[in-house]
Amino acid sequence: MTTLLGATEIRALAAQLDVRPAKSLGQNFVIDANVCRKIVRLAGVSPADIALEIGPGLGSLTLALLEVAEEVIAVEIDTRLATQLPLTVASHSEKGANLTVINEDALRLSALPKSPTILVANLPYNISVPVLLHYLETFSSIRAGIVMVQAEVADRLVAKPGTKDYGIPSLKAAWWAQMSHAGVVSRSVFWPAPNVDSKLASFVRRQEPDTEEIRLIAFAAIDAAFSQRRKMLRSALSTWLGGSITVESVLNKAGIDPTLRGETLVIEHYCSIARAVKEMGIGF
Repeated sequence: MTTLLGATEIRALAAQLDVRPAKSLGQNFVIDANVCRKIVRLAGVSPADIALEIGPGLGSLTLALLEVAEEVIAVEIDTRLATQLPLTVASHSEKGANLTVINEDALRLSALPKSPTILVANLPYNISVPVLLHYLETFSSIRAGIVMVQAEVADRLVAKPGTKDYGIPSLKAAWWAQMSHAGVVSRSVFWPAPNVDSKLASFVRRQEPDTEEIRLIAFAAIDAAFSQRRKMLRSALSTWLGGSITVESVLNKAGIDPTLRGETLVIEHYCSIARAVKEMGIGF
């Protein structure tokens, strides 16, 4: 039997640990057990899953994951929180042995004791996109997941070509996964309540469209295209490729109209640009 944390207990735990939620670490703890269970359900966590949680904090979502998943791996940068988490789980669940806590910076982690199958996390707003992309790139065993992020970030991750939110996060996430909206989260479920709205973004891993070599070139093309978002590709890619003549040649070879803007292309188009760059022997 697992019992989840409530608002009073979360505040008491924080006081016991002398934890004052830090804006620098994006620490806004979820205090609503029903929301935690809802996130686990929307993520599609199954009893066969090894769930990976980034930034478990005081353990609200961790306990909800342990109710369903076979195992949970939690990555927590705050040593006080990482040390307390197994103790909290042991007092609230019979599945304490199924939890592994890793006290490290999530952005620097490149290996885990087991291969996670699903990612579920309340991500700090300031690093949410880099963290998601890092784990999609590094752990190919992750088949799906859901992240709670700032509303604007979620909108950018799931945006479609030609919309105002479409950009670098949309395109880079699309290399590894199909992103979609999974709901809105009220500010009232957090302590302290954030000054921004939150949304849930879910994903399902897709087959990568090309090789790692092509990905690196394609991502460089994406960065170049959106560094001057409102310009046509013939201008936006000029600095990156060393001049407009080279850009025209690359885009013609890739079968892409040079007068288009980067925000109209999908990831496969950027792969075409990358292949043309490679075939023409252009180096960086």
